[in-house]
Amino acid sequence: MKKLNVIFIILLLFGFSQIHSQSNYLISSKISLEGDGGWDYLTVDEESGRLFVSHGTVVQVVDLRQDKLIGTIKDLKGVHGIAIATEFNKGFITNGRDTSVTVFDLNDYSVIARITVTGANPDAILYDAFSKKVFVFNGRSSNATVLDAGTNKVLETIPLDGKPEFCVSDGKGKVYVNIEDKSEISMINSFTMKVEKTWSISPGEEPSGLAIDKSNSRLFSVCGNKLLVVTDAENGKIITTLPIGDGVDGVAFDPVLNRIYSSNGEGNMTVIQEENANSFNVLETVSTQRGARTIAVDSKSNLVYLPCAEFGETPEKTSENPHPRPPIKPGTFTILEVKPVK
Repeated sequence: MKKLNVIFIILLLFGFSQIHSQSNYLISSKISLEGDGGWDYLTVDEESGRLFVSHGTVVQVVDLRQDKLIGTIKDLKGVHGIAIATEFNKGFITNGRDTSVTVFDLNDYSVIARITVTGANPDAILYDAFSKKVFVFNGRSSNATVLDAGTNKVLETIPLDGKPEFCVSDGKGKVYVNIEDKSEISMINSFTMKVEKTWSISPGEEPSGLAIDKSNSRLFSVCGNKLLVVTDAENGKIITTLPIGDGVDGVAFDPVLNRIYSSNGEGNMTVIQEENANSFNVLETVSTQRGARTIAVDSKSNLVYLPCAEFGETPEKTSENPHPRPPIKPGTFTILEVKPVK
């Protein structure tokens, strides 16, 4: 009788552990897209249900209702970021290699204009609906170019404290940007087009992706030393830090589920639950795919999107190529669609 009780308890504990080891997320779909170039940012337009993906020399447009490619914006030079200004029926794309921004029509994806920016290597880009301006962050010249979203005219050049990375808006006149080489966040007034404050996010180092919880005024910076730093967007105070994976480049916040997603290039995604404005905990680490380092979330469907591809063997170091990268296997570029199941 005792032996049977012991066996029952073991089976019960095993079953309990199996339930708790199940993931709250699953890869629900894989959207294959043609082309073998590299990739960077991607942007969800929730109003139209479209996903805009930077890929090599193009931006690919995916209908998320059908997981189908419906358009391509071509002839881009070192494409990085995409910003959507629905009220002007325009999209804006940064071209890092020729210091320009491509403006396109949201209906037919035709190119409307090409704007030369006032800095080198335009990278992250943001449309601030509150001020009707587009902020373009130039990685090699430590500044930002501000455009009028309606006229496409250059309005201002904002000097920054260092190399800018990703950016967000609070929707109330403040734009925030990570300063990667200084481990800082700068706050810009979108009307005066001036930096009002710059805060250190130490112990976070080399911040790349940035997301915001507008309702609680919280900023989420993902850092190269495997930390996510939560900062008060009003005073720069660091609320907490949380562990994430290696090779991170992007972060997204779902305001419906109150969850933060860190896309880690090592092949996983850290999921962090926001309990309230000052309390956060790591919910789980979800397996994705090596190279899935940038991210976007659709808060209407709660789906998460991560671009990635398969890689070949990394070549040996040479004097001509001291930092070799593994080649992308042809025909393997994919958008992972990750779905919460709990």
